[in-house]
Amino acid sequence: MSKKIVVITGSPRKKGNSIAMTEAFIKAAEEKGHRVTRFDAVDMKLGGCHACETCYKTGRACSFDDDFNLIAPAVLEADVVVFTMPVYWYSIPSQIKAVIDRMYSFCVAGKDIAGKECALIACCEENDMSVLDGVRIPVERSAALMKWHMAGEVLIPGVLNTGDIEKTDGCQQAAALADKI
Repeated sequence: MSKKIVVITGSPRKKGNSIAMTEAFIKAAEEKGHRVTRFDAVDMKLGGCHACETCYKTGRACSFDDDFNLIAPAVLEADVVVFTMPVYWYSIPSQIKAVIDRMYSFCVAGKDIAGKECALIACCEENDMSVLDGVRIPVERSAALMKWHMAGEVLIPGVLNTGDIEKTDGCQQAAALADKI
Protein backbone atom coordinates (compact mmCIF):
# COMPACT_ATOMS: atom_id res chain seq x y z
CA MET A 1 0.00 0.00 0.00
CA SER A 2 1.35 3.39 -0.99
CA LYS A 3 1.80 5.81 1.90
CA LYS A 4 2.21 9.56 2.12
CA ILE A 5 5.57 10.24 3.74
CA VAL A 6 6.74 13.63 4.95
CA VAL A 7 10.49 13.95 5.44
CA ILE A 8 11.73 16.92 7.46
CA THR A 9 15.46 17.53 7.36
CA GLY A 10 17.48 19.54 9.84
CA SER A 11 20.95 19.82 8.34
CA PRO A 12 22.42 22.96 6.79
CA ARG A 13 24.99 20.85 4.91
CA LYS A 14 23.53 20.19 1.44
CA LYS A 15 25.92 17.28 0.89
CA GLY A 16 26.23 16.25 4.54
CA ASN A 17 26.02 12.83 6.10
CA SER A 18 22.42 13.02 7.33
CA ILE A 19 21.32 14.35 3.91
CA ALA A 20 23.05 11.39 2.20
CA MET A 21 21.05 9.04 4.42
CA THR A 22 17.89 11.06 3.78
CA GLU A 23 18.33 10.74 0.04
CA ALA A 24 18.95 6.98 0.33
CA PHE A 25 15.73 6.63 2.33
CA ILE A 26 13.69 8.76 -0.08
CA LYS A 27 14.95 6.84 -3.11
CA ALA A 28 14.08 3.49 -1.51
CA ALA A 29 10.66 4.72 -0.35
CA GLU A 30 9.77 6.06 -3.79
CA GLU A 31 10.90 2.81 -5.40
CA LYS A 32 8.38 1.05 -3.14
CA GLY A 33 5.64 3.31 -4.50
CA HIS A 34 5.35 5.71 -1.55
CA ARG A 35 4.77 9.42 -2.15
CA VAL A 36 7.42 11.50 -0.42
CA THR A 37 7.26 15.21 0.37
CA ARG A 38 10.51 16.70 1.66
CA PHE A 39 10.93 19.86 3.68
CA ASP A 40 14.44 21.17 4.30
CA ALA A 41 13.93 23.19 7.47
CA VAL A 42 17.21 25.05 7.00
CA ASP A 43 15.91 26.63 3.78
CA MET A 44 12.63 27.71 5.30
CA LYS A 45 11.48 30.69 7.32
CA LEU A 46 10.69 29.10 10.68
CA GLY A 47 10.48 30.62 14.12
CA GLY A 48 9.97 29.14 17.52
CA CYS A 49 6.61 28.64 19.17
CA HIS A 50 5.23 31.82 20.77
CA ALA A 51 2.98 29.82 23.15
CA CYS A 52 0.08 32.12 22.25
CA GLU A 53 -2.23 29.10 21.89
CA THR A 54 -4.09 30.66 18.96
CA CYS A 55 -3.22 27.67 16.76
CA TYR A 56 -5.69 27.16 13.90
CA LYS A 57 -7.81 30.14 15.02
CA THR A 58 -7.04 31.81 11.68
CA GLY A 59 -7.46 28.60 9.69
CA ARG A 60 -3.71 28.08 9.58
CA ALA A 61 -1.68 25.97 11.98
CA CYS A 62 0.05 29.05 13.36
CA SER A 63 -1.17 32.62 13.68
CA PHE A 64 2.38 33.77 12.99
CA ASP A 65 2.76 33.46 9.24
CA ASP A 66 5.88 31.52 8.42
CA ASP A 67 6.72 28.29 6.62
CA PHE A 68 5.40 26.03 9.36
CA ASN A 69 2.05 26.76 7.76
CA LEU A 70 3.34 24.90 4.67
CA ILE A 71 4.59 21.94 6.69
CA ALA A 72 1.57 21.47 8.97
CA PRO A 73 -0.98 20.50 6.29
CA ALA A 74 1.44 17.95 4.85
CA VAL A 75 2.00 16.44 8.30
CA LEU A 76 -1.76 16.26 8.89
CA GLU A 77 -2.23 14.36 5.61
CA ALA A 78 0.82 12.12 6.04
CA ASP A 79 0.82 8.50 7.05
CA VAL A 80 4.48 8.71 8.06
CA VAL A 81 6.70 11.53 9.34
CA VAL A 82 10.48 11.07 9.12
CA PHE A 83 12.86 13.43 10.89
CA THR A 84 16.47 13.50 9.66
CA MET A 85 19.29 15.44 11.28
CA PRO A 86 22.81 15.54 12.61
CA VAL A 87 23.42 16.03 16.32
CA TYR A 88 24.43 19.64 17.04
CA TRP A 89 25.95 20.28 20.45
CA TYR A 90 24.33 17.12 21.83
CA SER A 91 20.86 18.11 20.74
CA ILE A 92 18.47 18.76 17.86
CA PRO A 93 19.62 21.43 15.37
CA SER A 94 17.59 24.63 15.72
CA GLN A 95 16.43 24.38 12.11
CA ILE A 96 14.33 21.30 12.89
CA LYS A 97 13.66 22.01 16.56
CA ALA A 98 11.40 24.89 15.51
CA VAL A 99 9.31 22.45 13.46
CA ILE A 100 9.04 19.93 16.30
CA ASP A 101 8.10 22.64 18.81
CA ARG A 102 5.42 24.00 16.52
CA MET A 103 3.73 20.60 16.29
CA TYR A 104 2.28 21.71 19.61
CA SER A 105 -0.31 23.44 17.42
CA PHE A 106 -1.91 20.09 16.62
CA CYS A 107 -2.43 19.41 20.33
CA VAL A 108 -3.76 22.91 21.11
CA ALA A 109 -6.25 22.70 18.24
CA GLY A 110 -7.34 19.17 19.12
CA LYS A 111 -6.31 17.80 15.74
CA ASP A 112 -6.58 14.02 15.52
CA ILE A 113 -3.07 13.08 14.49
CA ALA A 114 -2.86 9.75 16.28
CA GLY A 115 -1.87 6.61 14.45
CA LYS A 116 0.85 7.98 12.19
CA GLU A 117 4.20 6.29 11.88
CA CYS A 118 7.36 8.16 12.74
CA ALA A 119 11.01 7.47 12.01
CA LEU A 120 14.34 9.08 12.81
CA ILE A 121 17.53 9.22 10.76
CA ALA A 122 20.43 10.84 12.63
CA CYS A 123 24.19 10.90 12.88
CA CYS A 124 26.84 12.43 15.08
CA GLU A 125 30.57 13.08 15.17
CA GLU A 126 31.48 11.08 18.26
CA ASN A 127 31.61 7.28 18.43
CA ASP A 128 29.60 7.20 21.66
CA MET A 129 26.03 6.08 20.81
CA SER A 130 24.67 7.94 23.85
CA VAL A 131 25.44 11.22 22.04
CA LEU A 132 22.48 10.42 19.79
CA ASP A 133 20.17 10.44 22.84
CA GLY A 134 19.93 14.22 22.44
CA VAL A 135 17.89 13.74 19.28
CA ARG A 136 16.50 10.25 19.81
CA ILE A 137 14.75 10.84 23.12
CA PRO A 138 12.95 14.10 22.14
CA VAL A 139 11.73 12.58 18.88
CA GLU A 140 10.55 9.40 20.62
CA ARG A 141 8.79 11.38 23.37
CA SER A 142 7.17 13.73 20.84
CA ALA A 143 5.94 10.74 18.85
CA ALA A 144 4.53 9.16 22.01
CA LEU A 145 2.72 12.37 22.96
CA MET A 146 1.11 12.54 19.52
CA LYS A 147 0.32 8.81 19.66
CA TRP A 148 2.57 7.99 16.72
CA HIS A 149 4.25 4.62 16.31
CA MET A 150 8.05 4.67 16.01
CA ALA A 151 8.58 2.64 12.83
CA GLY A 152 12.36 2.73 13.07
CA GLU A 153 15.54 4.61 13.75
CA VAL A 154 18.84 4.85 11.92
CA LEU A 155 21.45 6.19 14.34
CA ILE A 156 25.00 6.45 13.01
CA PRO A 157 27.88 7.62 15.22
CA GLY A 158 31.40 8.56 14.19
CA VAL A 159 30.74 10.75 11.14
CA LEU A 160 31.84 14.37 11.01
CA ASN A 161 33.21 15.34 7.64
CA THR A 162 31.14 15.34 4.49
CA GLY A 163 31.36 11.87 2.98
CA ASP A 164 32.21 10.07 6.24
CA ILE A 165 28.84 8.33 6.00
CA GLU A 166 30.23 6.32 3.06
CA LYS A 167 32.60 4.60 5.52
CA THR A 168 29.55 3.21 7.35
CA ASP A 169 26.40 1.33 6.43
CA GLY A 170 24.26 4.39 7.27
CA CYS A 171 22.87 4.86 3.76
CA GLN A 172 22.07 1.15 3.51
CA GLN A 173 20.29 1.29 6.89
CA ALA A 174 18.35 4.37 5.77
CA ALA A 175 17.27 2.63 2.58
CA ALA A 176 16.26 -0.45 4.58
CA LEU A 177 14.14 1.78 6.82
CA ALA A 178 11.76 2.16 3.86
CA ASP A 179 10.97 -1.55 4.27
CA LYS A 180 9.66 -0.91 7.80
CA ILE A 181 7.21 1.76 6.68
